Amino acid sequence: MSRMFASLSEPNYRVWFVGALVSNIGTWMQRTAQDWLVLTQLTHNSGTATGIVTGLQFLPILILSPYAGVVADRVDRLKLLKITQTISGLIALTLGVLVLTGTAQLWHVYVLAFALGVVAAFDNPPRQALVNDLVPHTLVPNAVSLNSTSFNMARLAGPAVSGLLIAAVGTGWMFVINAGSYAAVIISLFMLHPERFHGSGVRAVRQRGQVREGIAYVLKDPQLVLVFVVAFFIGTFGLNFPVYNAVMASSVFHRGPSDFGWLGTIMAVGTLAGALTAARRQGSRIKYAVGGAFAFGVFGVAAAWMPSFWVFAVLLIPVGFASITFLNSANITVQMTVPSQFRGRVMALYMMVVQGGTPLGAPIMGWVAEKLGGRWSMALGCGLSILVAAWAVLYWARHHRGQMGTRWRYYSARARERVWPRLAGPGHLFPRRPDPETGPTDPDRT
Repeated sequence: MSRMFASLSEPNYRVWFVGALVSNIGTWMQRTAQDWLVLTQLTHNSGTATGIVTGLQFLPILILSPYAGVVADRVDRLKLLKITQTISGLIALTLGVLVLTGTAQLWHVYVLAFALGVVAAFDNPPRQALVNDLVPHTLVPNAVSLNSTSFNMARLAGPAVSGLLIAAVGTGWMFVINAGSYAAVIISLFMLHPERFHGSGVRAVRQRGQVREGIAYVLKDPQLVLVFVVAFFIGTFGLNFPVYNAVMASSVFHRGPSDFGWLGTIMAVGTLAGALTAARRQGSRIKYAVGGAFAFGVFGVAAAWMPSFWVFAVLLIPVGFASITFLNSANITVQMTVPSQFRGRVMALYMMVVQGGTPLGAPIMGWVAEKLGGRWSMALGCGLSILVAAWAVLYWARHHRGQMGTRWRYYSARARERVWPRLAGPGHLFPRRPDPETGPTDPDRT
């Protein structure tokens, strides 16, 4: 099997990958339907309400993630995931029934979004940490990248299919379909063989101060500090595309649900390409994380000011590529840096900063869209990514001066060794001067 798909040679990971792909398609169908339901059916194009729904879905992650990480480090992750996935499916089914019976109100969506966020807070840490159990340590970067591939393959299909089905049968069936898709991942969890797990199996013992212990572990590592800070600003203000795309499609370009769904699909072309590229990538993850953050900001700001719908849509491809480059590199950095007994807590903290800022950022960006317009909202949110990427470069340089100096000397020596002889040799641009003691370096030149 090629290096890009190496993790699929592991039977446990292969089963998990298929189940997660089906579930992710349903999740993206629900996300698209939920945004359209709030924006066009329960309100009159209220970007603020759309932002509040998104924020409520991520607020529990901000509040509960540190404690959920402790739970993930203490208990059997497989059993925990079976519980959280089942509850998530029931929440989706409840919302679907409410919409189909014509009884759904905005406060229903608020409550169920918050409930889904509570479950997600306890689902994210074990789901992220499970990768280390399904594949050998050397394949973790590839497995994380393929997880992103699965997520973005679903993102490629889900919004477009959802947009077409919303136009045909309405939003309610999207939630029912998503509820059914959870069966795939639950079945895959029961099919896994724990005796073939590759993780150390070390669990954190129950004791006081475990949340503080996880936070202290992050703060003492400059590499993790950099990733967490950049992830917070991008997750809080930049990655609000449920809000940006909905407002740009409906208010700026005056398009319907089908075109809104296509925006998610077109952006997924970039994120899928980024995930597949990451599966083959070698070298510094920090370099790709910072570069991805900067490119995401640049392309996001450019897209915000595009004059037509389809030009805006096309620019979402490099936006998606850059965003997944950052997210994938940051995730791998955390996964590869942290030992098993801390992984649940640190991954929970990471998910908290990358998603937990959404309750703050999504309503703010929605409010900016209402007051200044969708273009300004997206431009400001993505523009902050450029600033935080610049900070990351300065921070990394300050904490790695000695290492950077060593690399500079190494590459300078390589340049002198390879390049200078070609410039200074016989007949070249800078011929060497004769040494006064040994005579000319070139017998043909005096």
